[in-house]
Amino acid sequence: MNQQYVIKGGRPLTGEVVIGGAKNAALGILAAAIMTDGRCFIDNVPDVRDVNVLLQAMDGIGATIDRKSRHEVIISGKDIDASGDLIVDNEYIRKIRASYYLIGALLGKYRKAQVVLPGGCDIGARPIDQHIKGFRALGATVKIEQGYVIAEAEDLIGAHIYLDVVSVGATINIMMAASMAKGHTIIENAAKEPHIVDVANFLNSMGANIRGAGTDVIRIKGVEQFHDTEYSIIPDQIEAGTFMMAAAVTHGDVLIRNVIPKHLEAISAKLTEIGAEVEESDDAVRVTATRRLKHTQIKTLPYPGFPTDMQPQMAVTLGLSKGTSTITESIFENRFRYVDELVKMGANFKIVESNTAIIYGVEKYTGAKLEAPDLRAGAALVIAALAADGYTTISEIGYILRGYERFDEKLRGLGGLVEMVSSEKDANKFIYKTGTNG
Repeated sequence: MNQQYVIKGGRPLTGEVVIGGAKNAALGILAAAIMTDGRCFIDNVPDVRDVNVLLQAMDGIGATIDRKSRHEVIISGKDIDASGDLIVDNEYIRKIRASYYLIGALLGKYRKAQVVLPGGCDIGARPIDQHIKGFRALGATVKIEQGYVIAEAEDLIGAHIYLDVVSVGATINIMMAASMAKGHTIIENAAKEPHIVDVANFLNSMGANIRGAGTDVIRIKGVEQFHDTEYSIIPDQIEAGTFMMAAAVTHGDVLIRNVIPKHLEAISAKLTEIGAEVEESDDAVRVTATRRLKHTQIKTLPYPGFPTDMQPQMAVTLGLSKGTSTITESIFENRFRYVDELVKMGANFKIVESNTAIIYGVEKYTGAKLEAPDLRAGAALVIAALAADGYTTISEIGYILRGYERFDEKLRGLGGLVEMVSSEKDANKFIYKTGTNG
């Protein structure tokens, strides 16, 4: 049997948890690090599968990757041989969406890239048309052939680029390529997420000239080369939000450390609205919930709105709240694939027009055999299991490992009864152990 989580629910989570570096910022920053022949020392790197796969792919094209510790890495692009085709492909990189950041980084530095089309979670169409539009505006020729994005340019020239839809990936990718183009680039209708600001700050620390990241207009003055830098990645707002929901849904009391509370405002506001208590300090939030929570309405929106990556975790929480709630998903069309799994636990959901969930709150969930359909939904099912009566097993946890570091370990640190097992025997051992003294 593949690795699974087995969970005994019904215990409030209490204590402290430390949040790691932001996966989505790390993927852009690590890709950008190959744009210098200097030395990039990067810390607060999350030790998750997506990051490790990206580092492998970078190593595969000749970048120097020196893993100093679990959360520190030194990267240089000086040994990349630009005389070849710069092909990025292996069986692992095909599974992660962030492979496309290497297009912007390689195109910016070497004026060419050949990168296998990205994978990731199946939560709906994530077209890369806006990325391609941006690269072409800068003067590159871009084609898709046999599953690869092939981009090349004699020269990159700054341009005025208006994104038709707000896209985090396209904003980061165009920003990287434009940072080494000749002249000025303006990106309008840019995404404003915290990790865009983090990637821009990292590029600036190497010598780029980028202003306006975090607003919808980013201005870039191209530079010829980058230099050494030392940089620390921001904390992960989605990991933090996931633990905030876990505290609320189990009626616990959890102090979540190493966060930027401003990045969590949309999540904190909704938790407060439904009756949880959220206390903020400089770099921590504390979430407590002493009674059954209330219903609300939510619509996912680009930052600073309610994040789509927190939608499944919020749905799990509202599934146990009083009254009827609605969640409208405006970013990805396949984001409710976890609902069938929650129904197995006794949840009462109705999907309307594929993008809206009507949630009728129930008193409790009960344990069941579940399968994680994607990264964030997988984490949400873990939270549901922690709040449920009895035992739950969750398979396909490879999705969860893509974006959460030591998830089971951190939950155990808060008193959660959860174990990663890879055999029926281990699962039975956990059930026996927690049944006798859990």
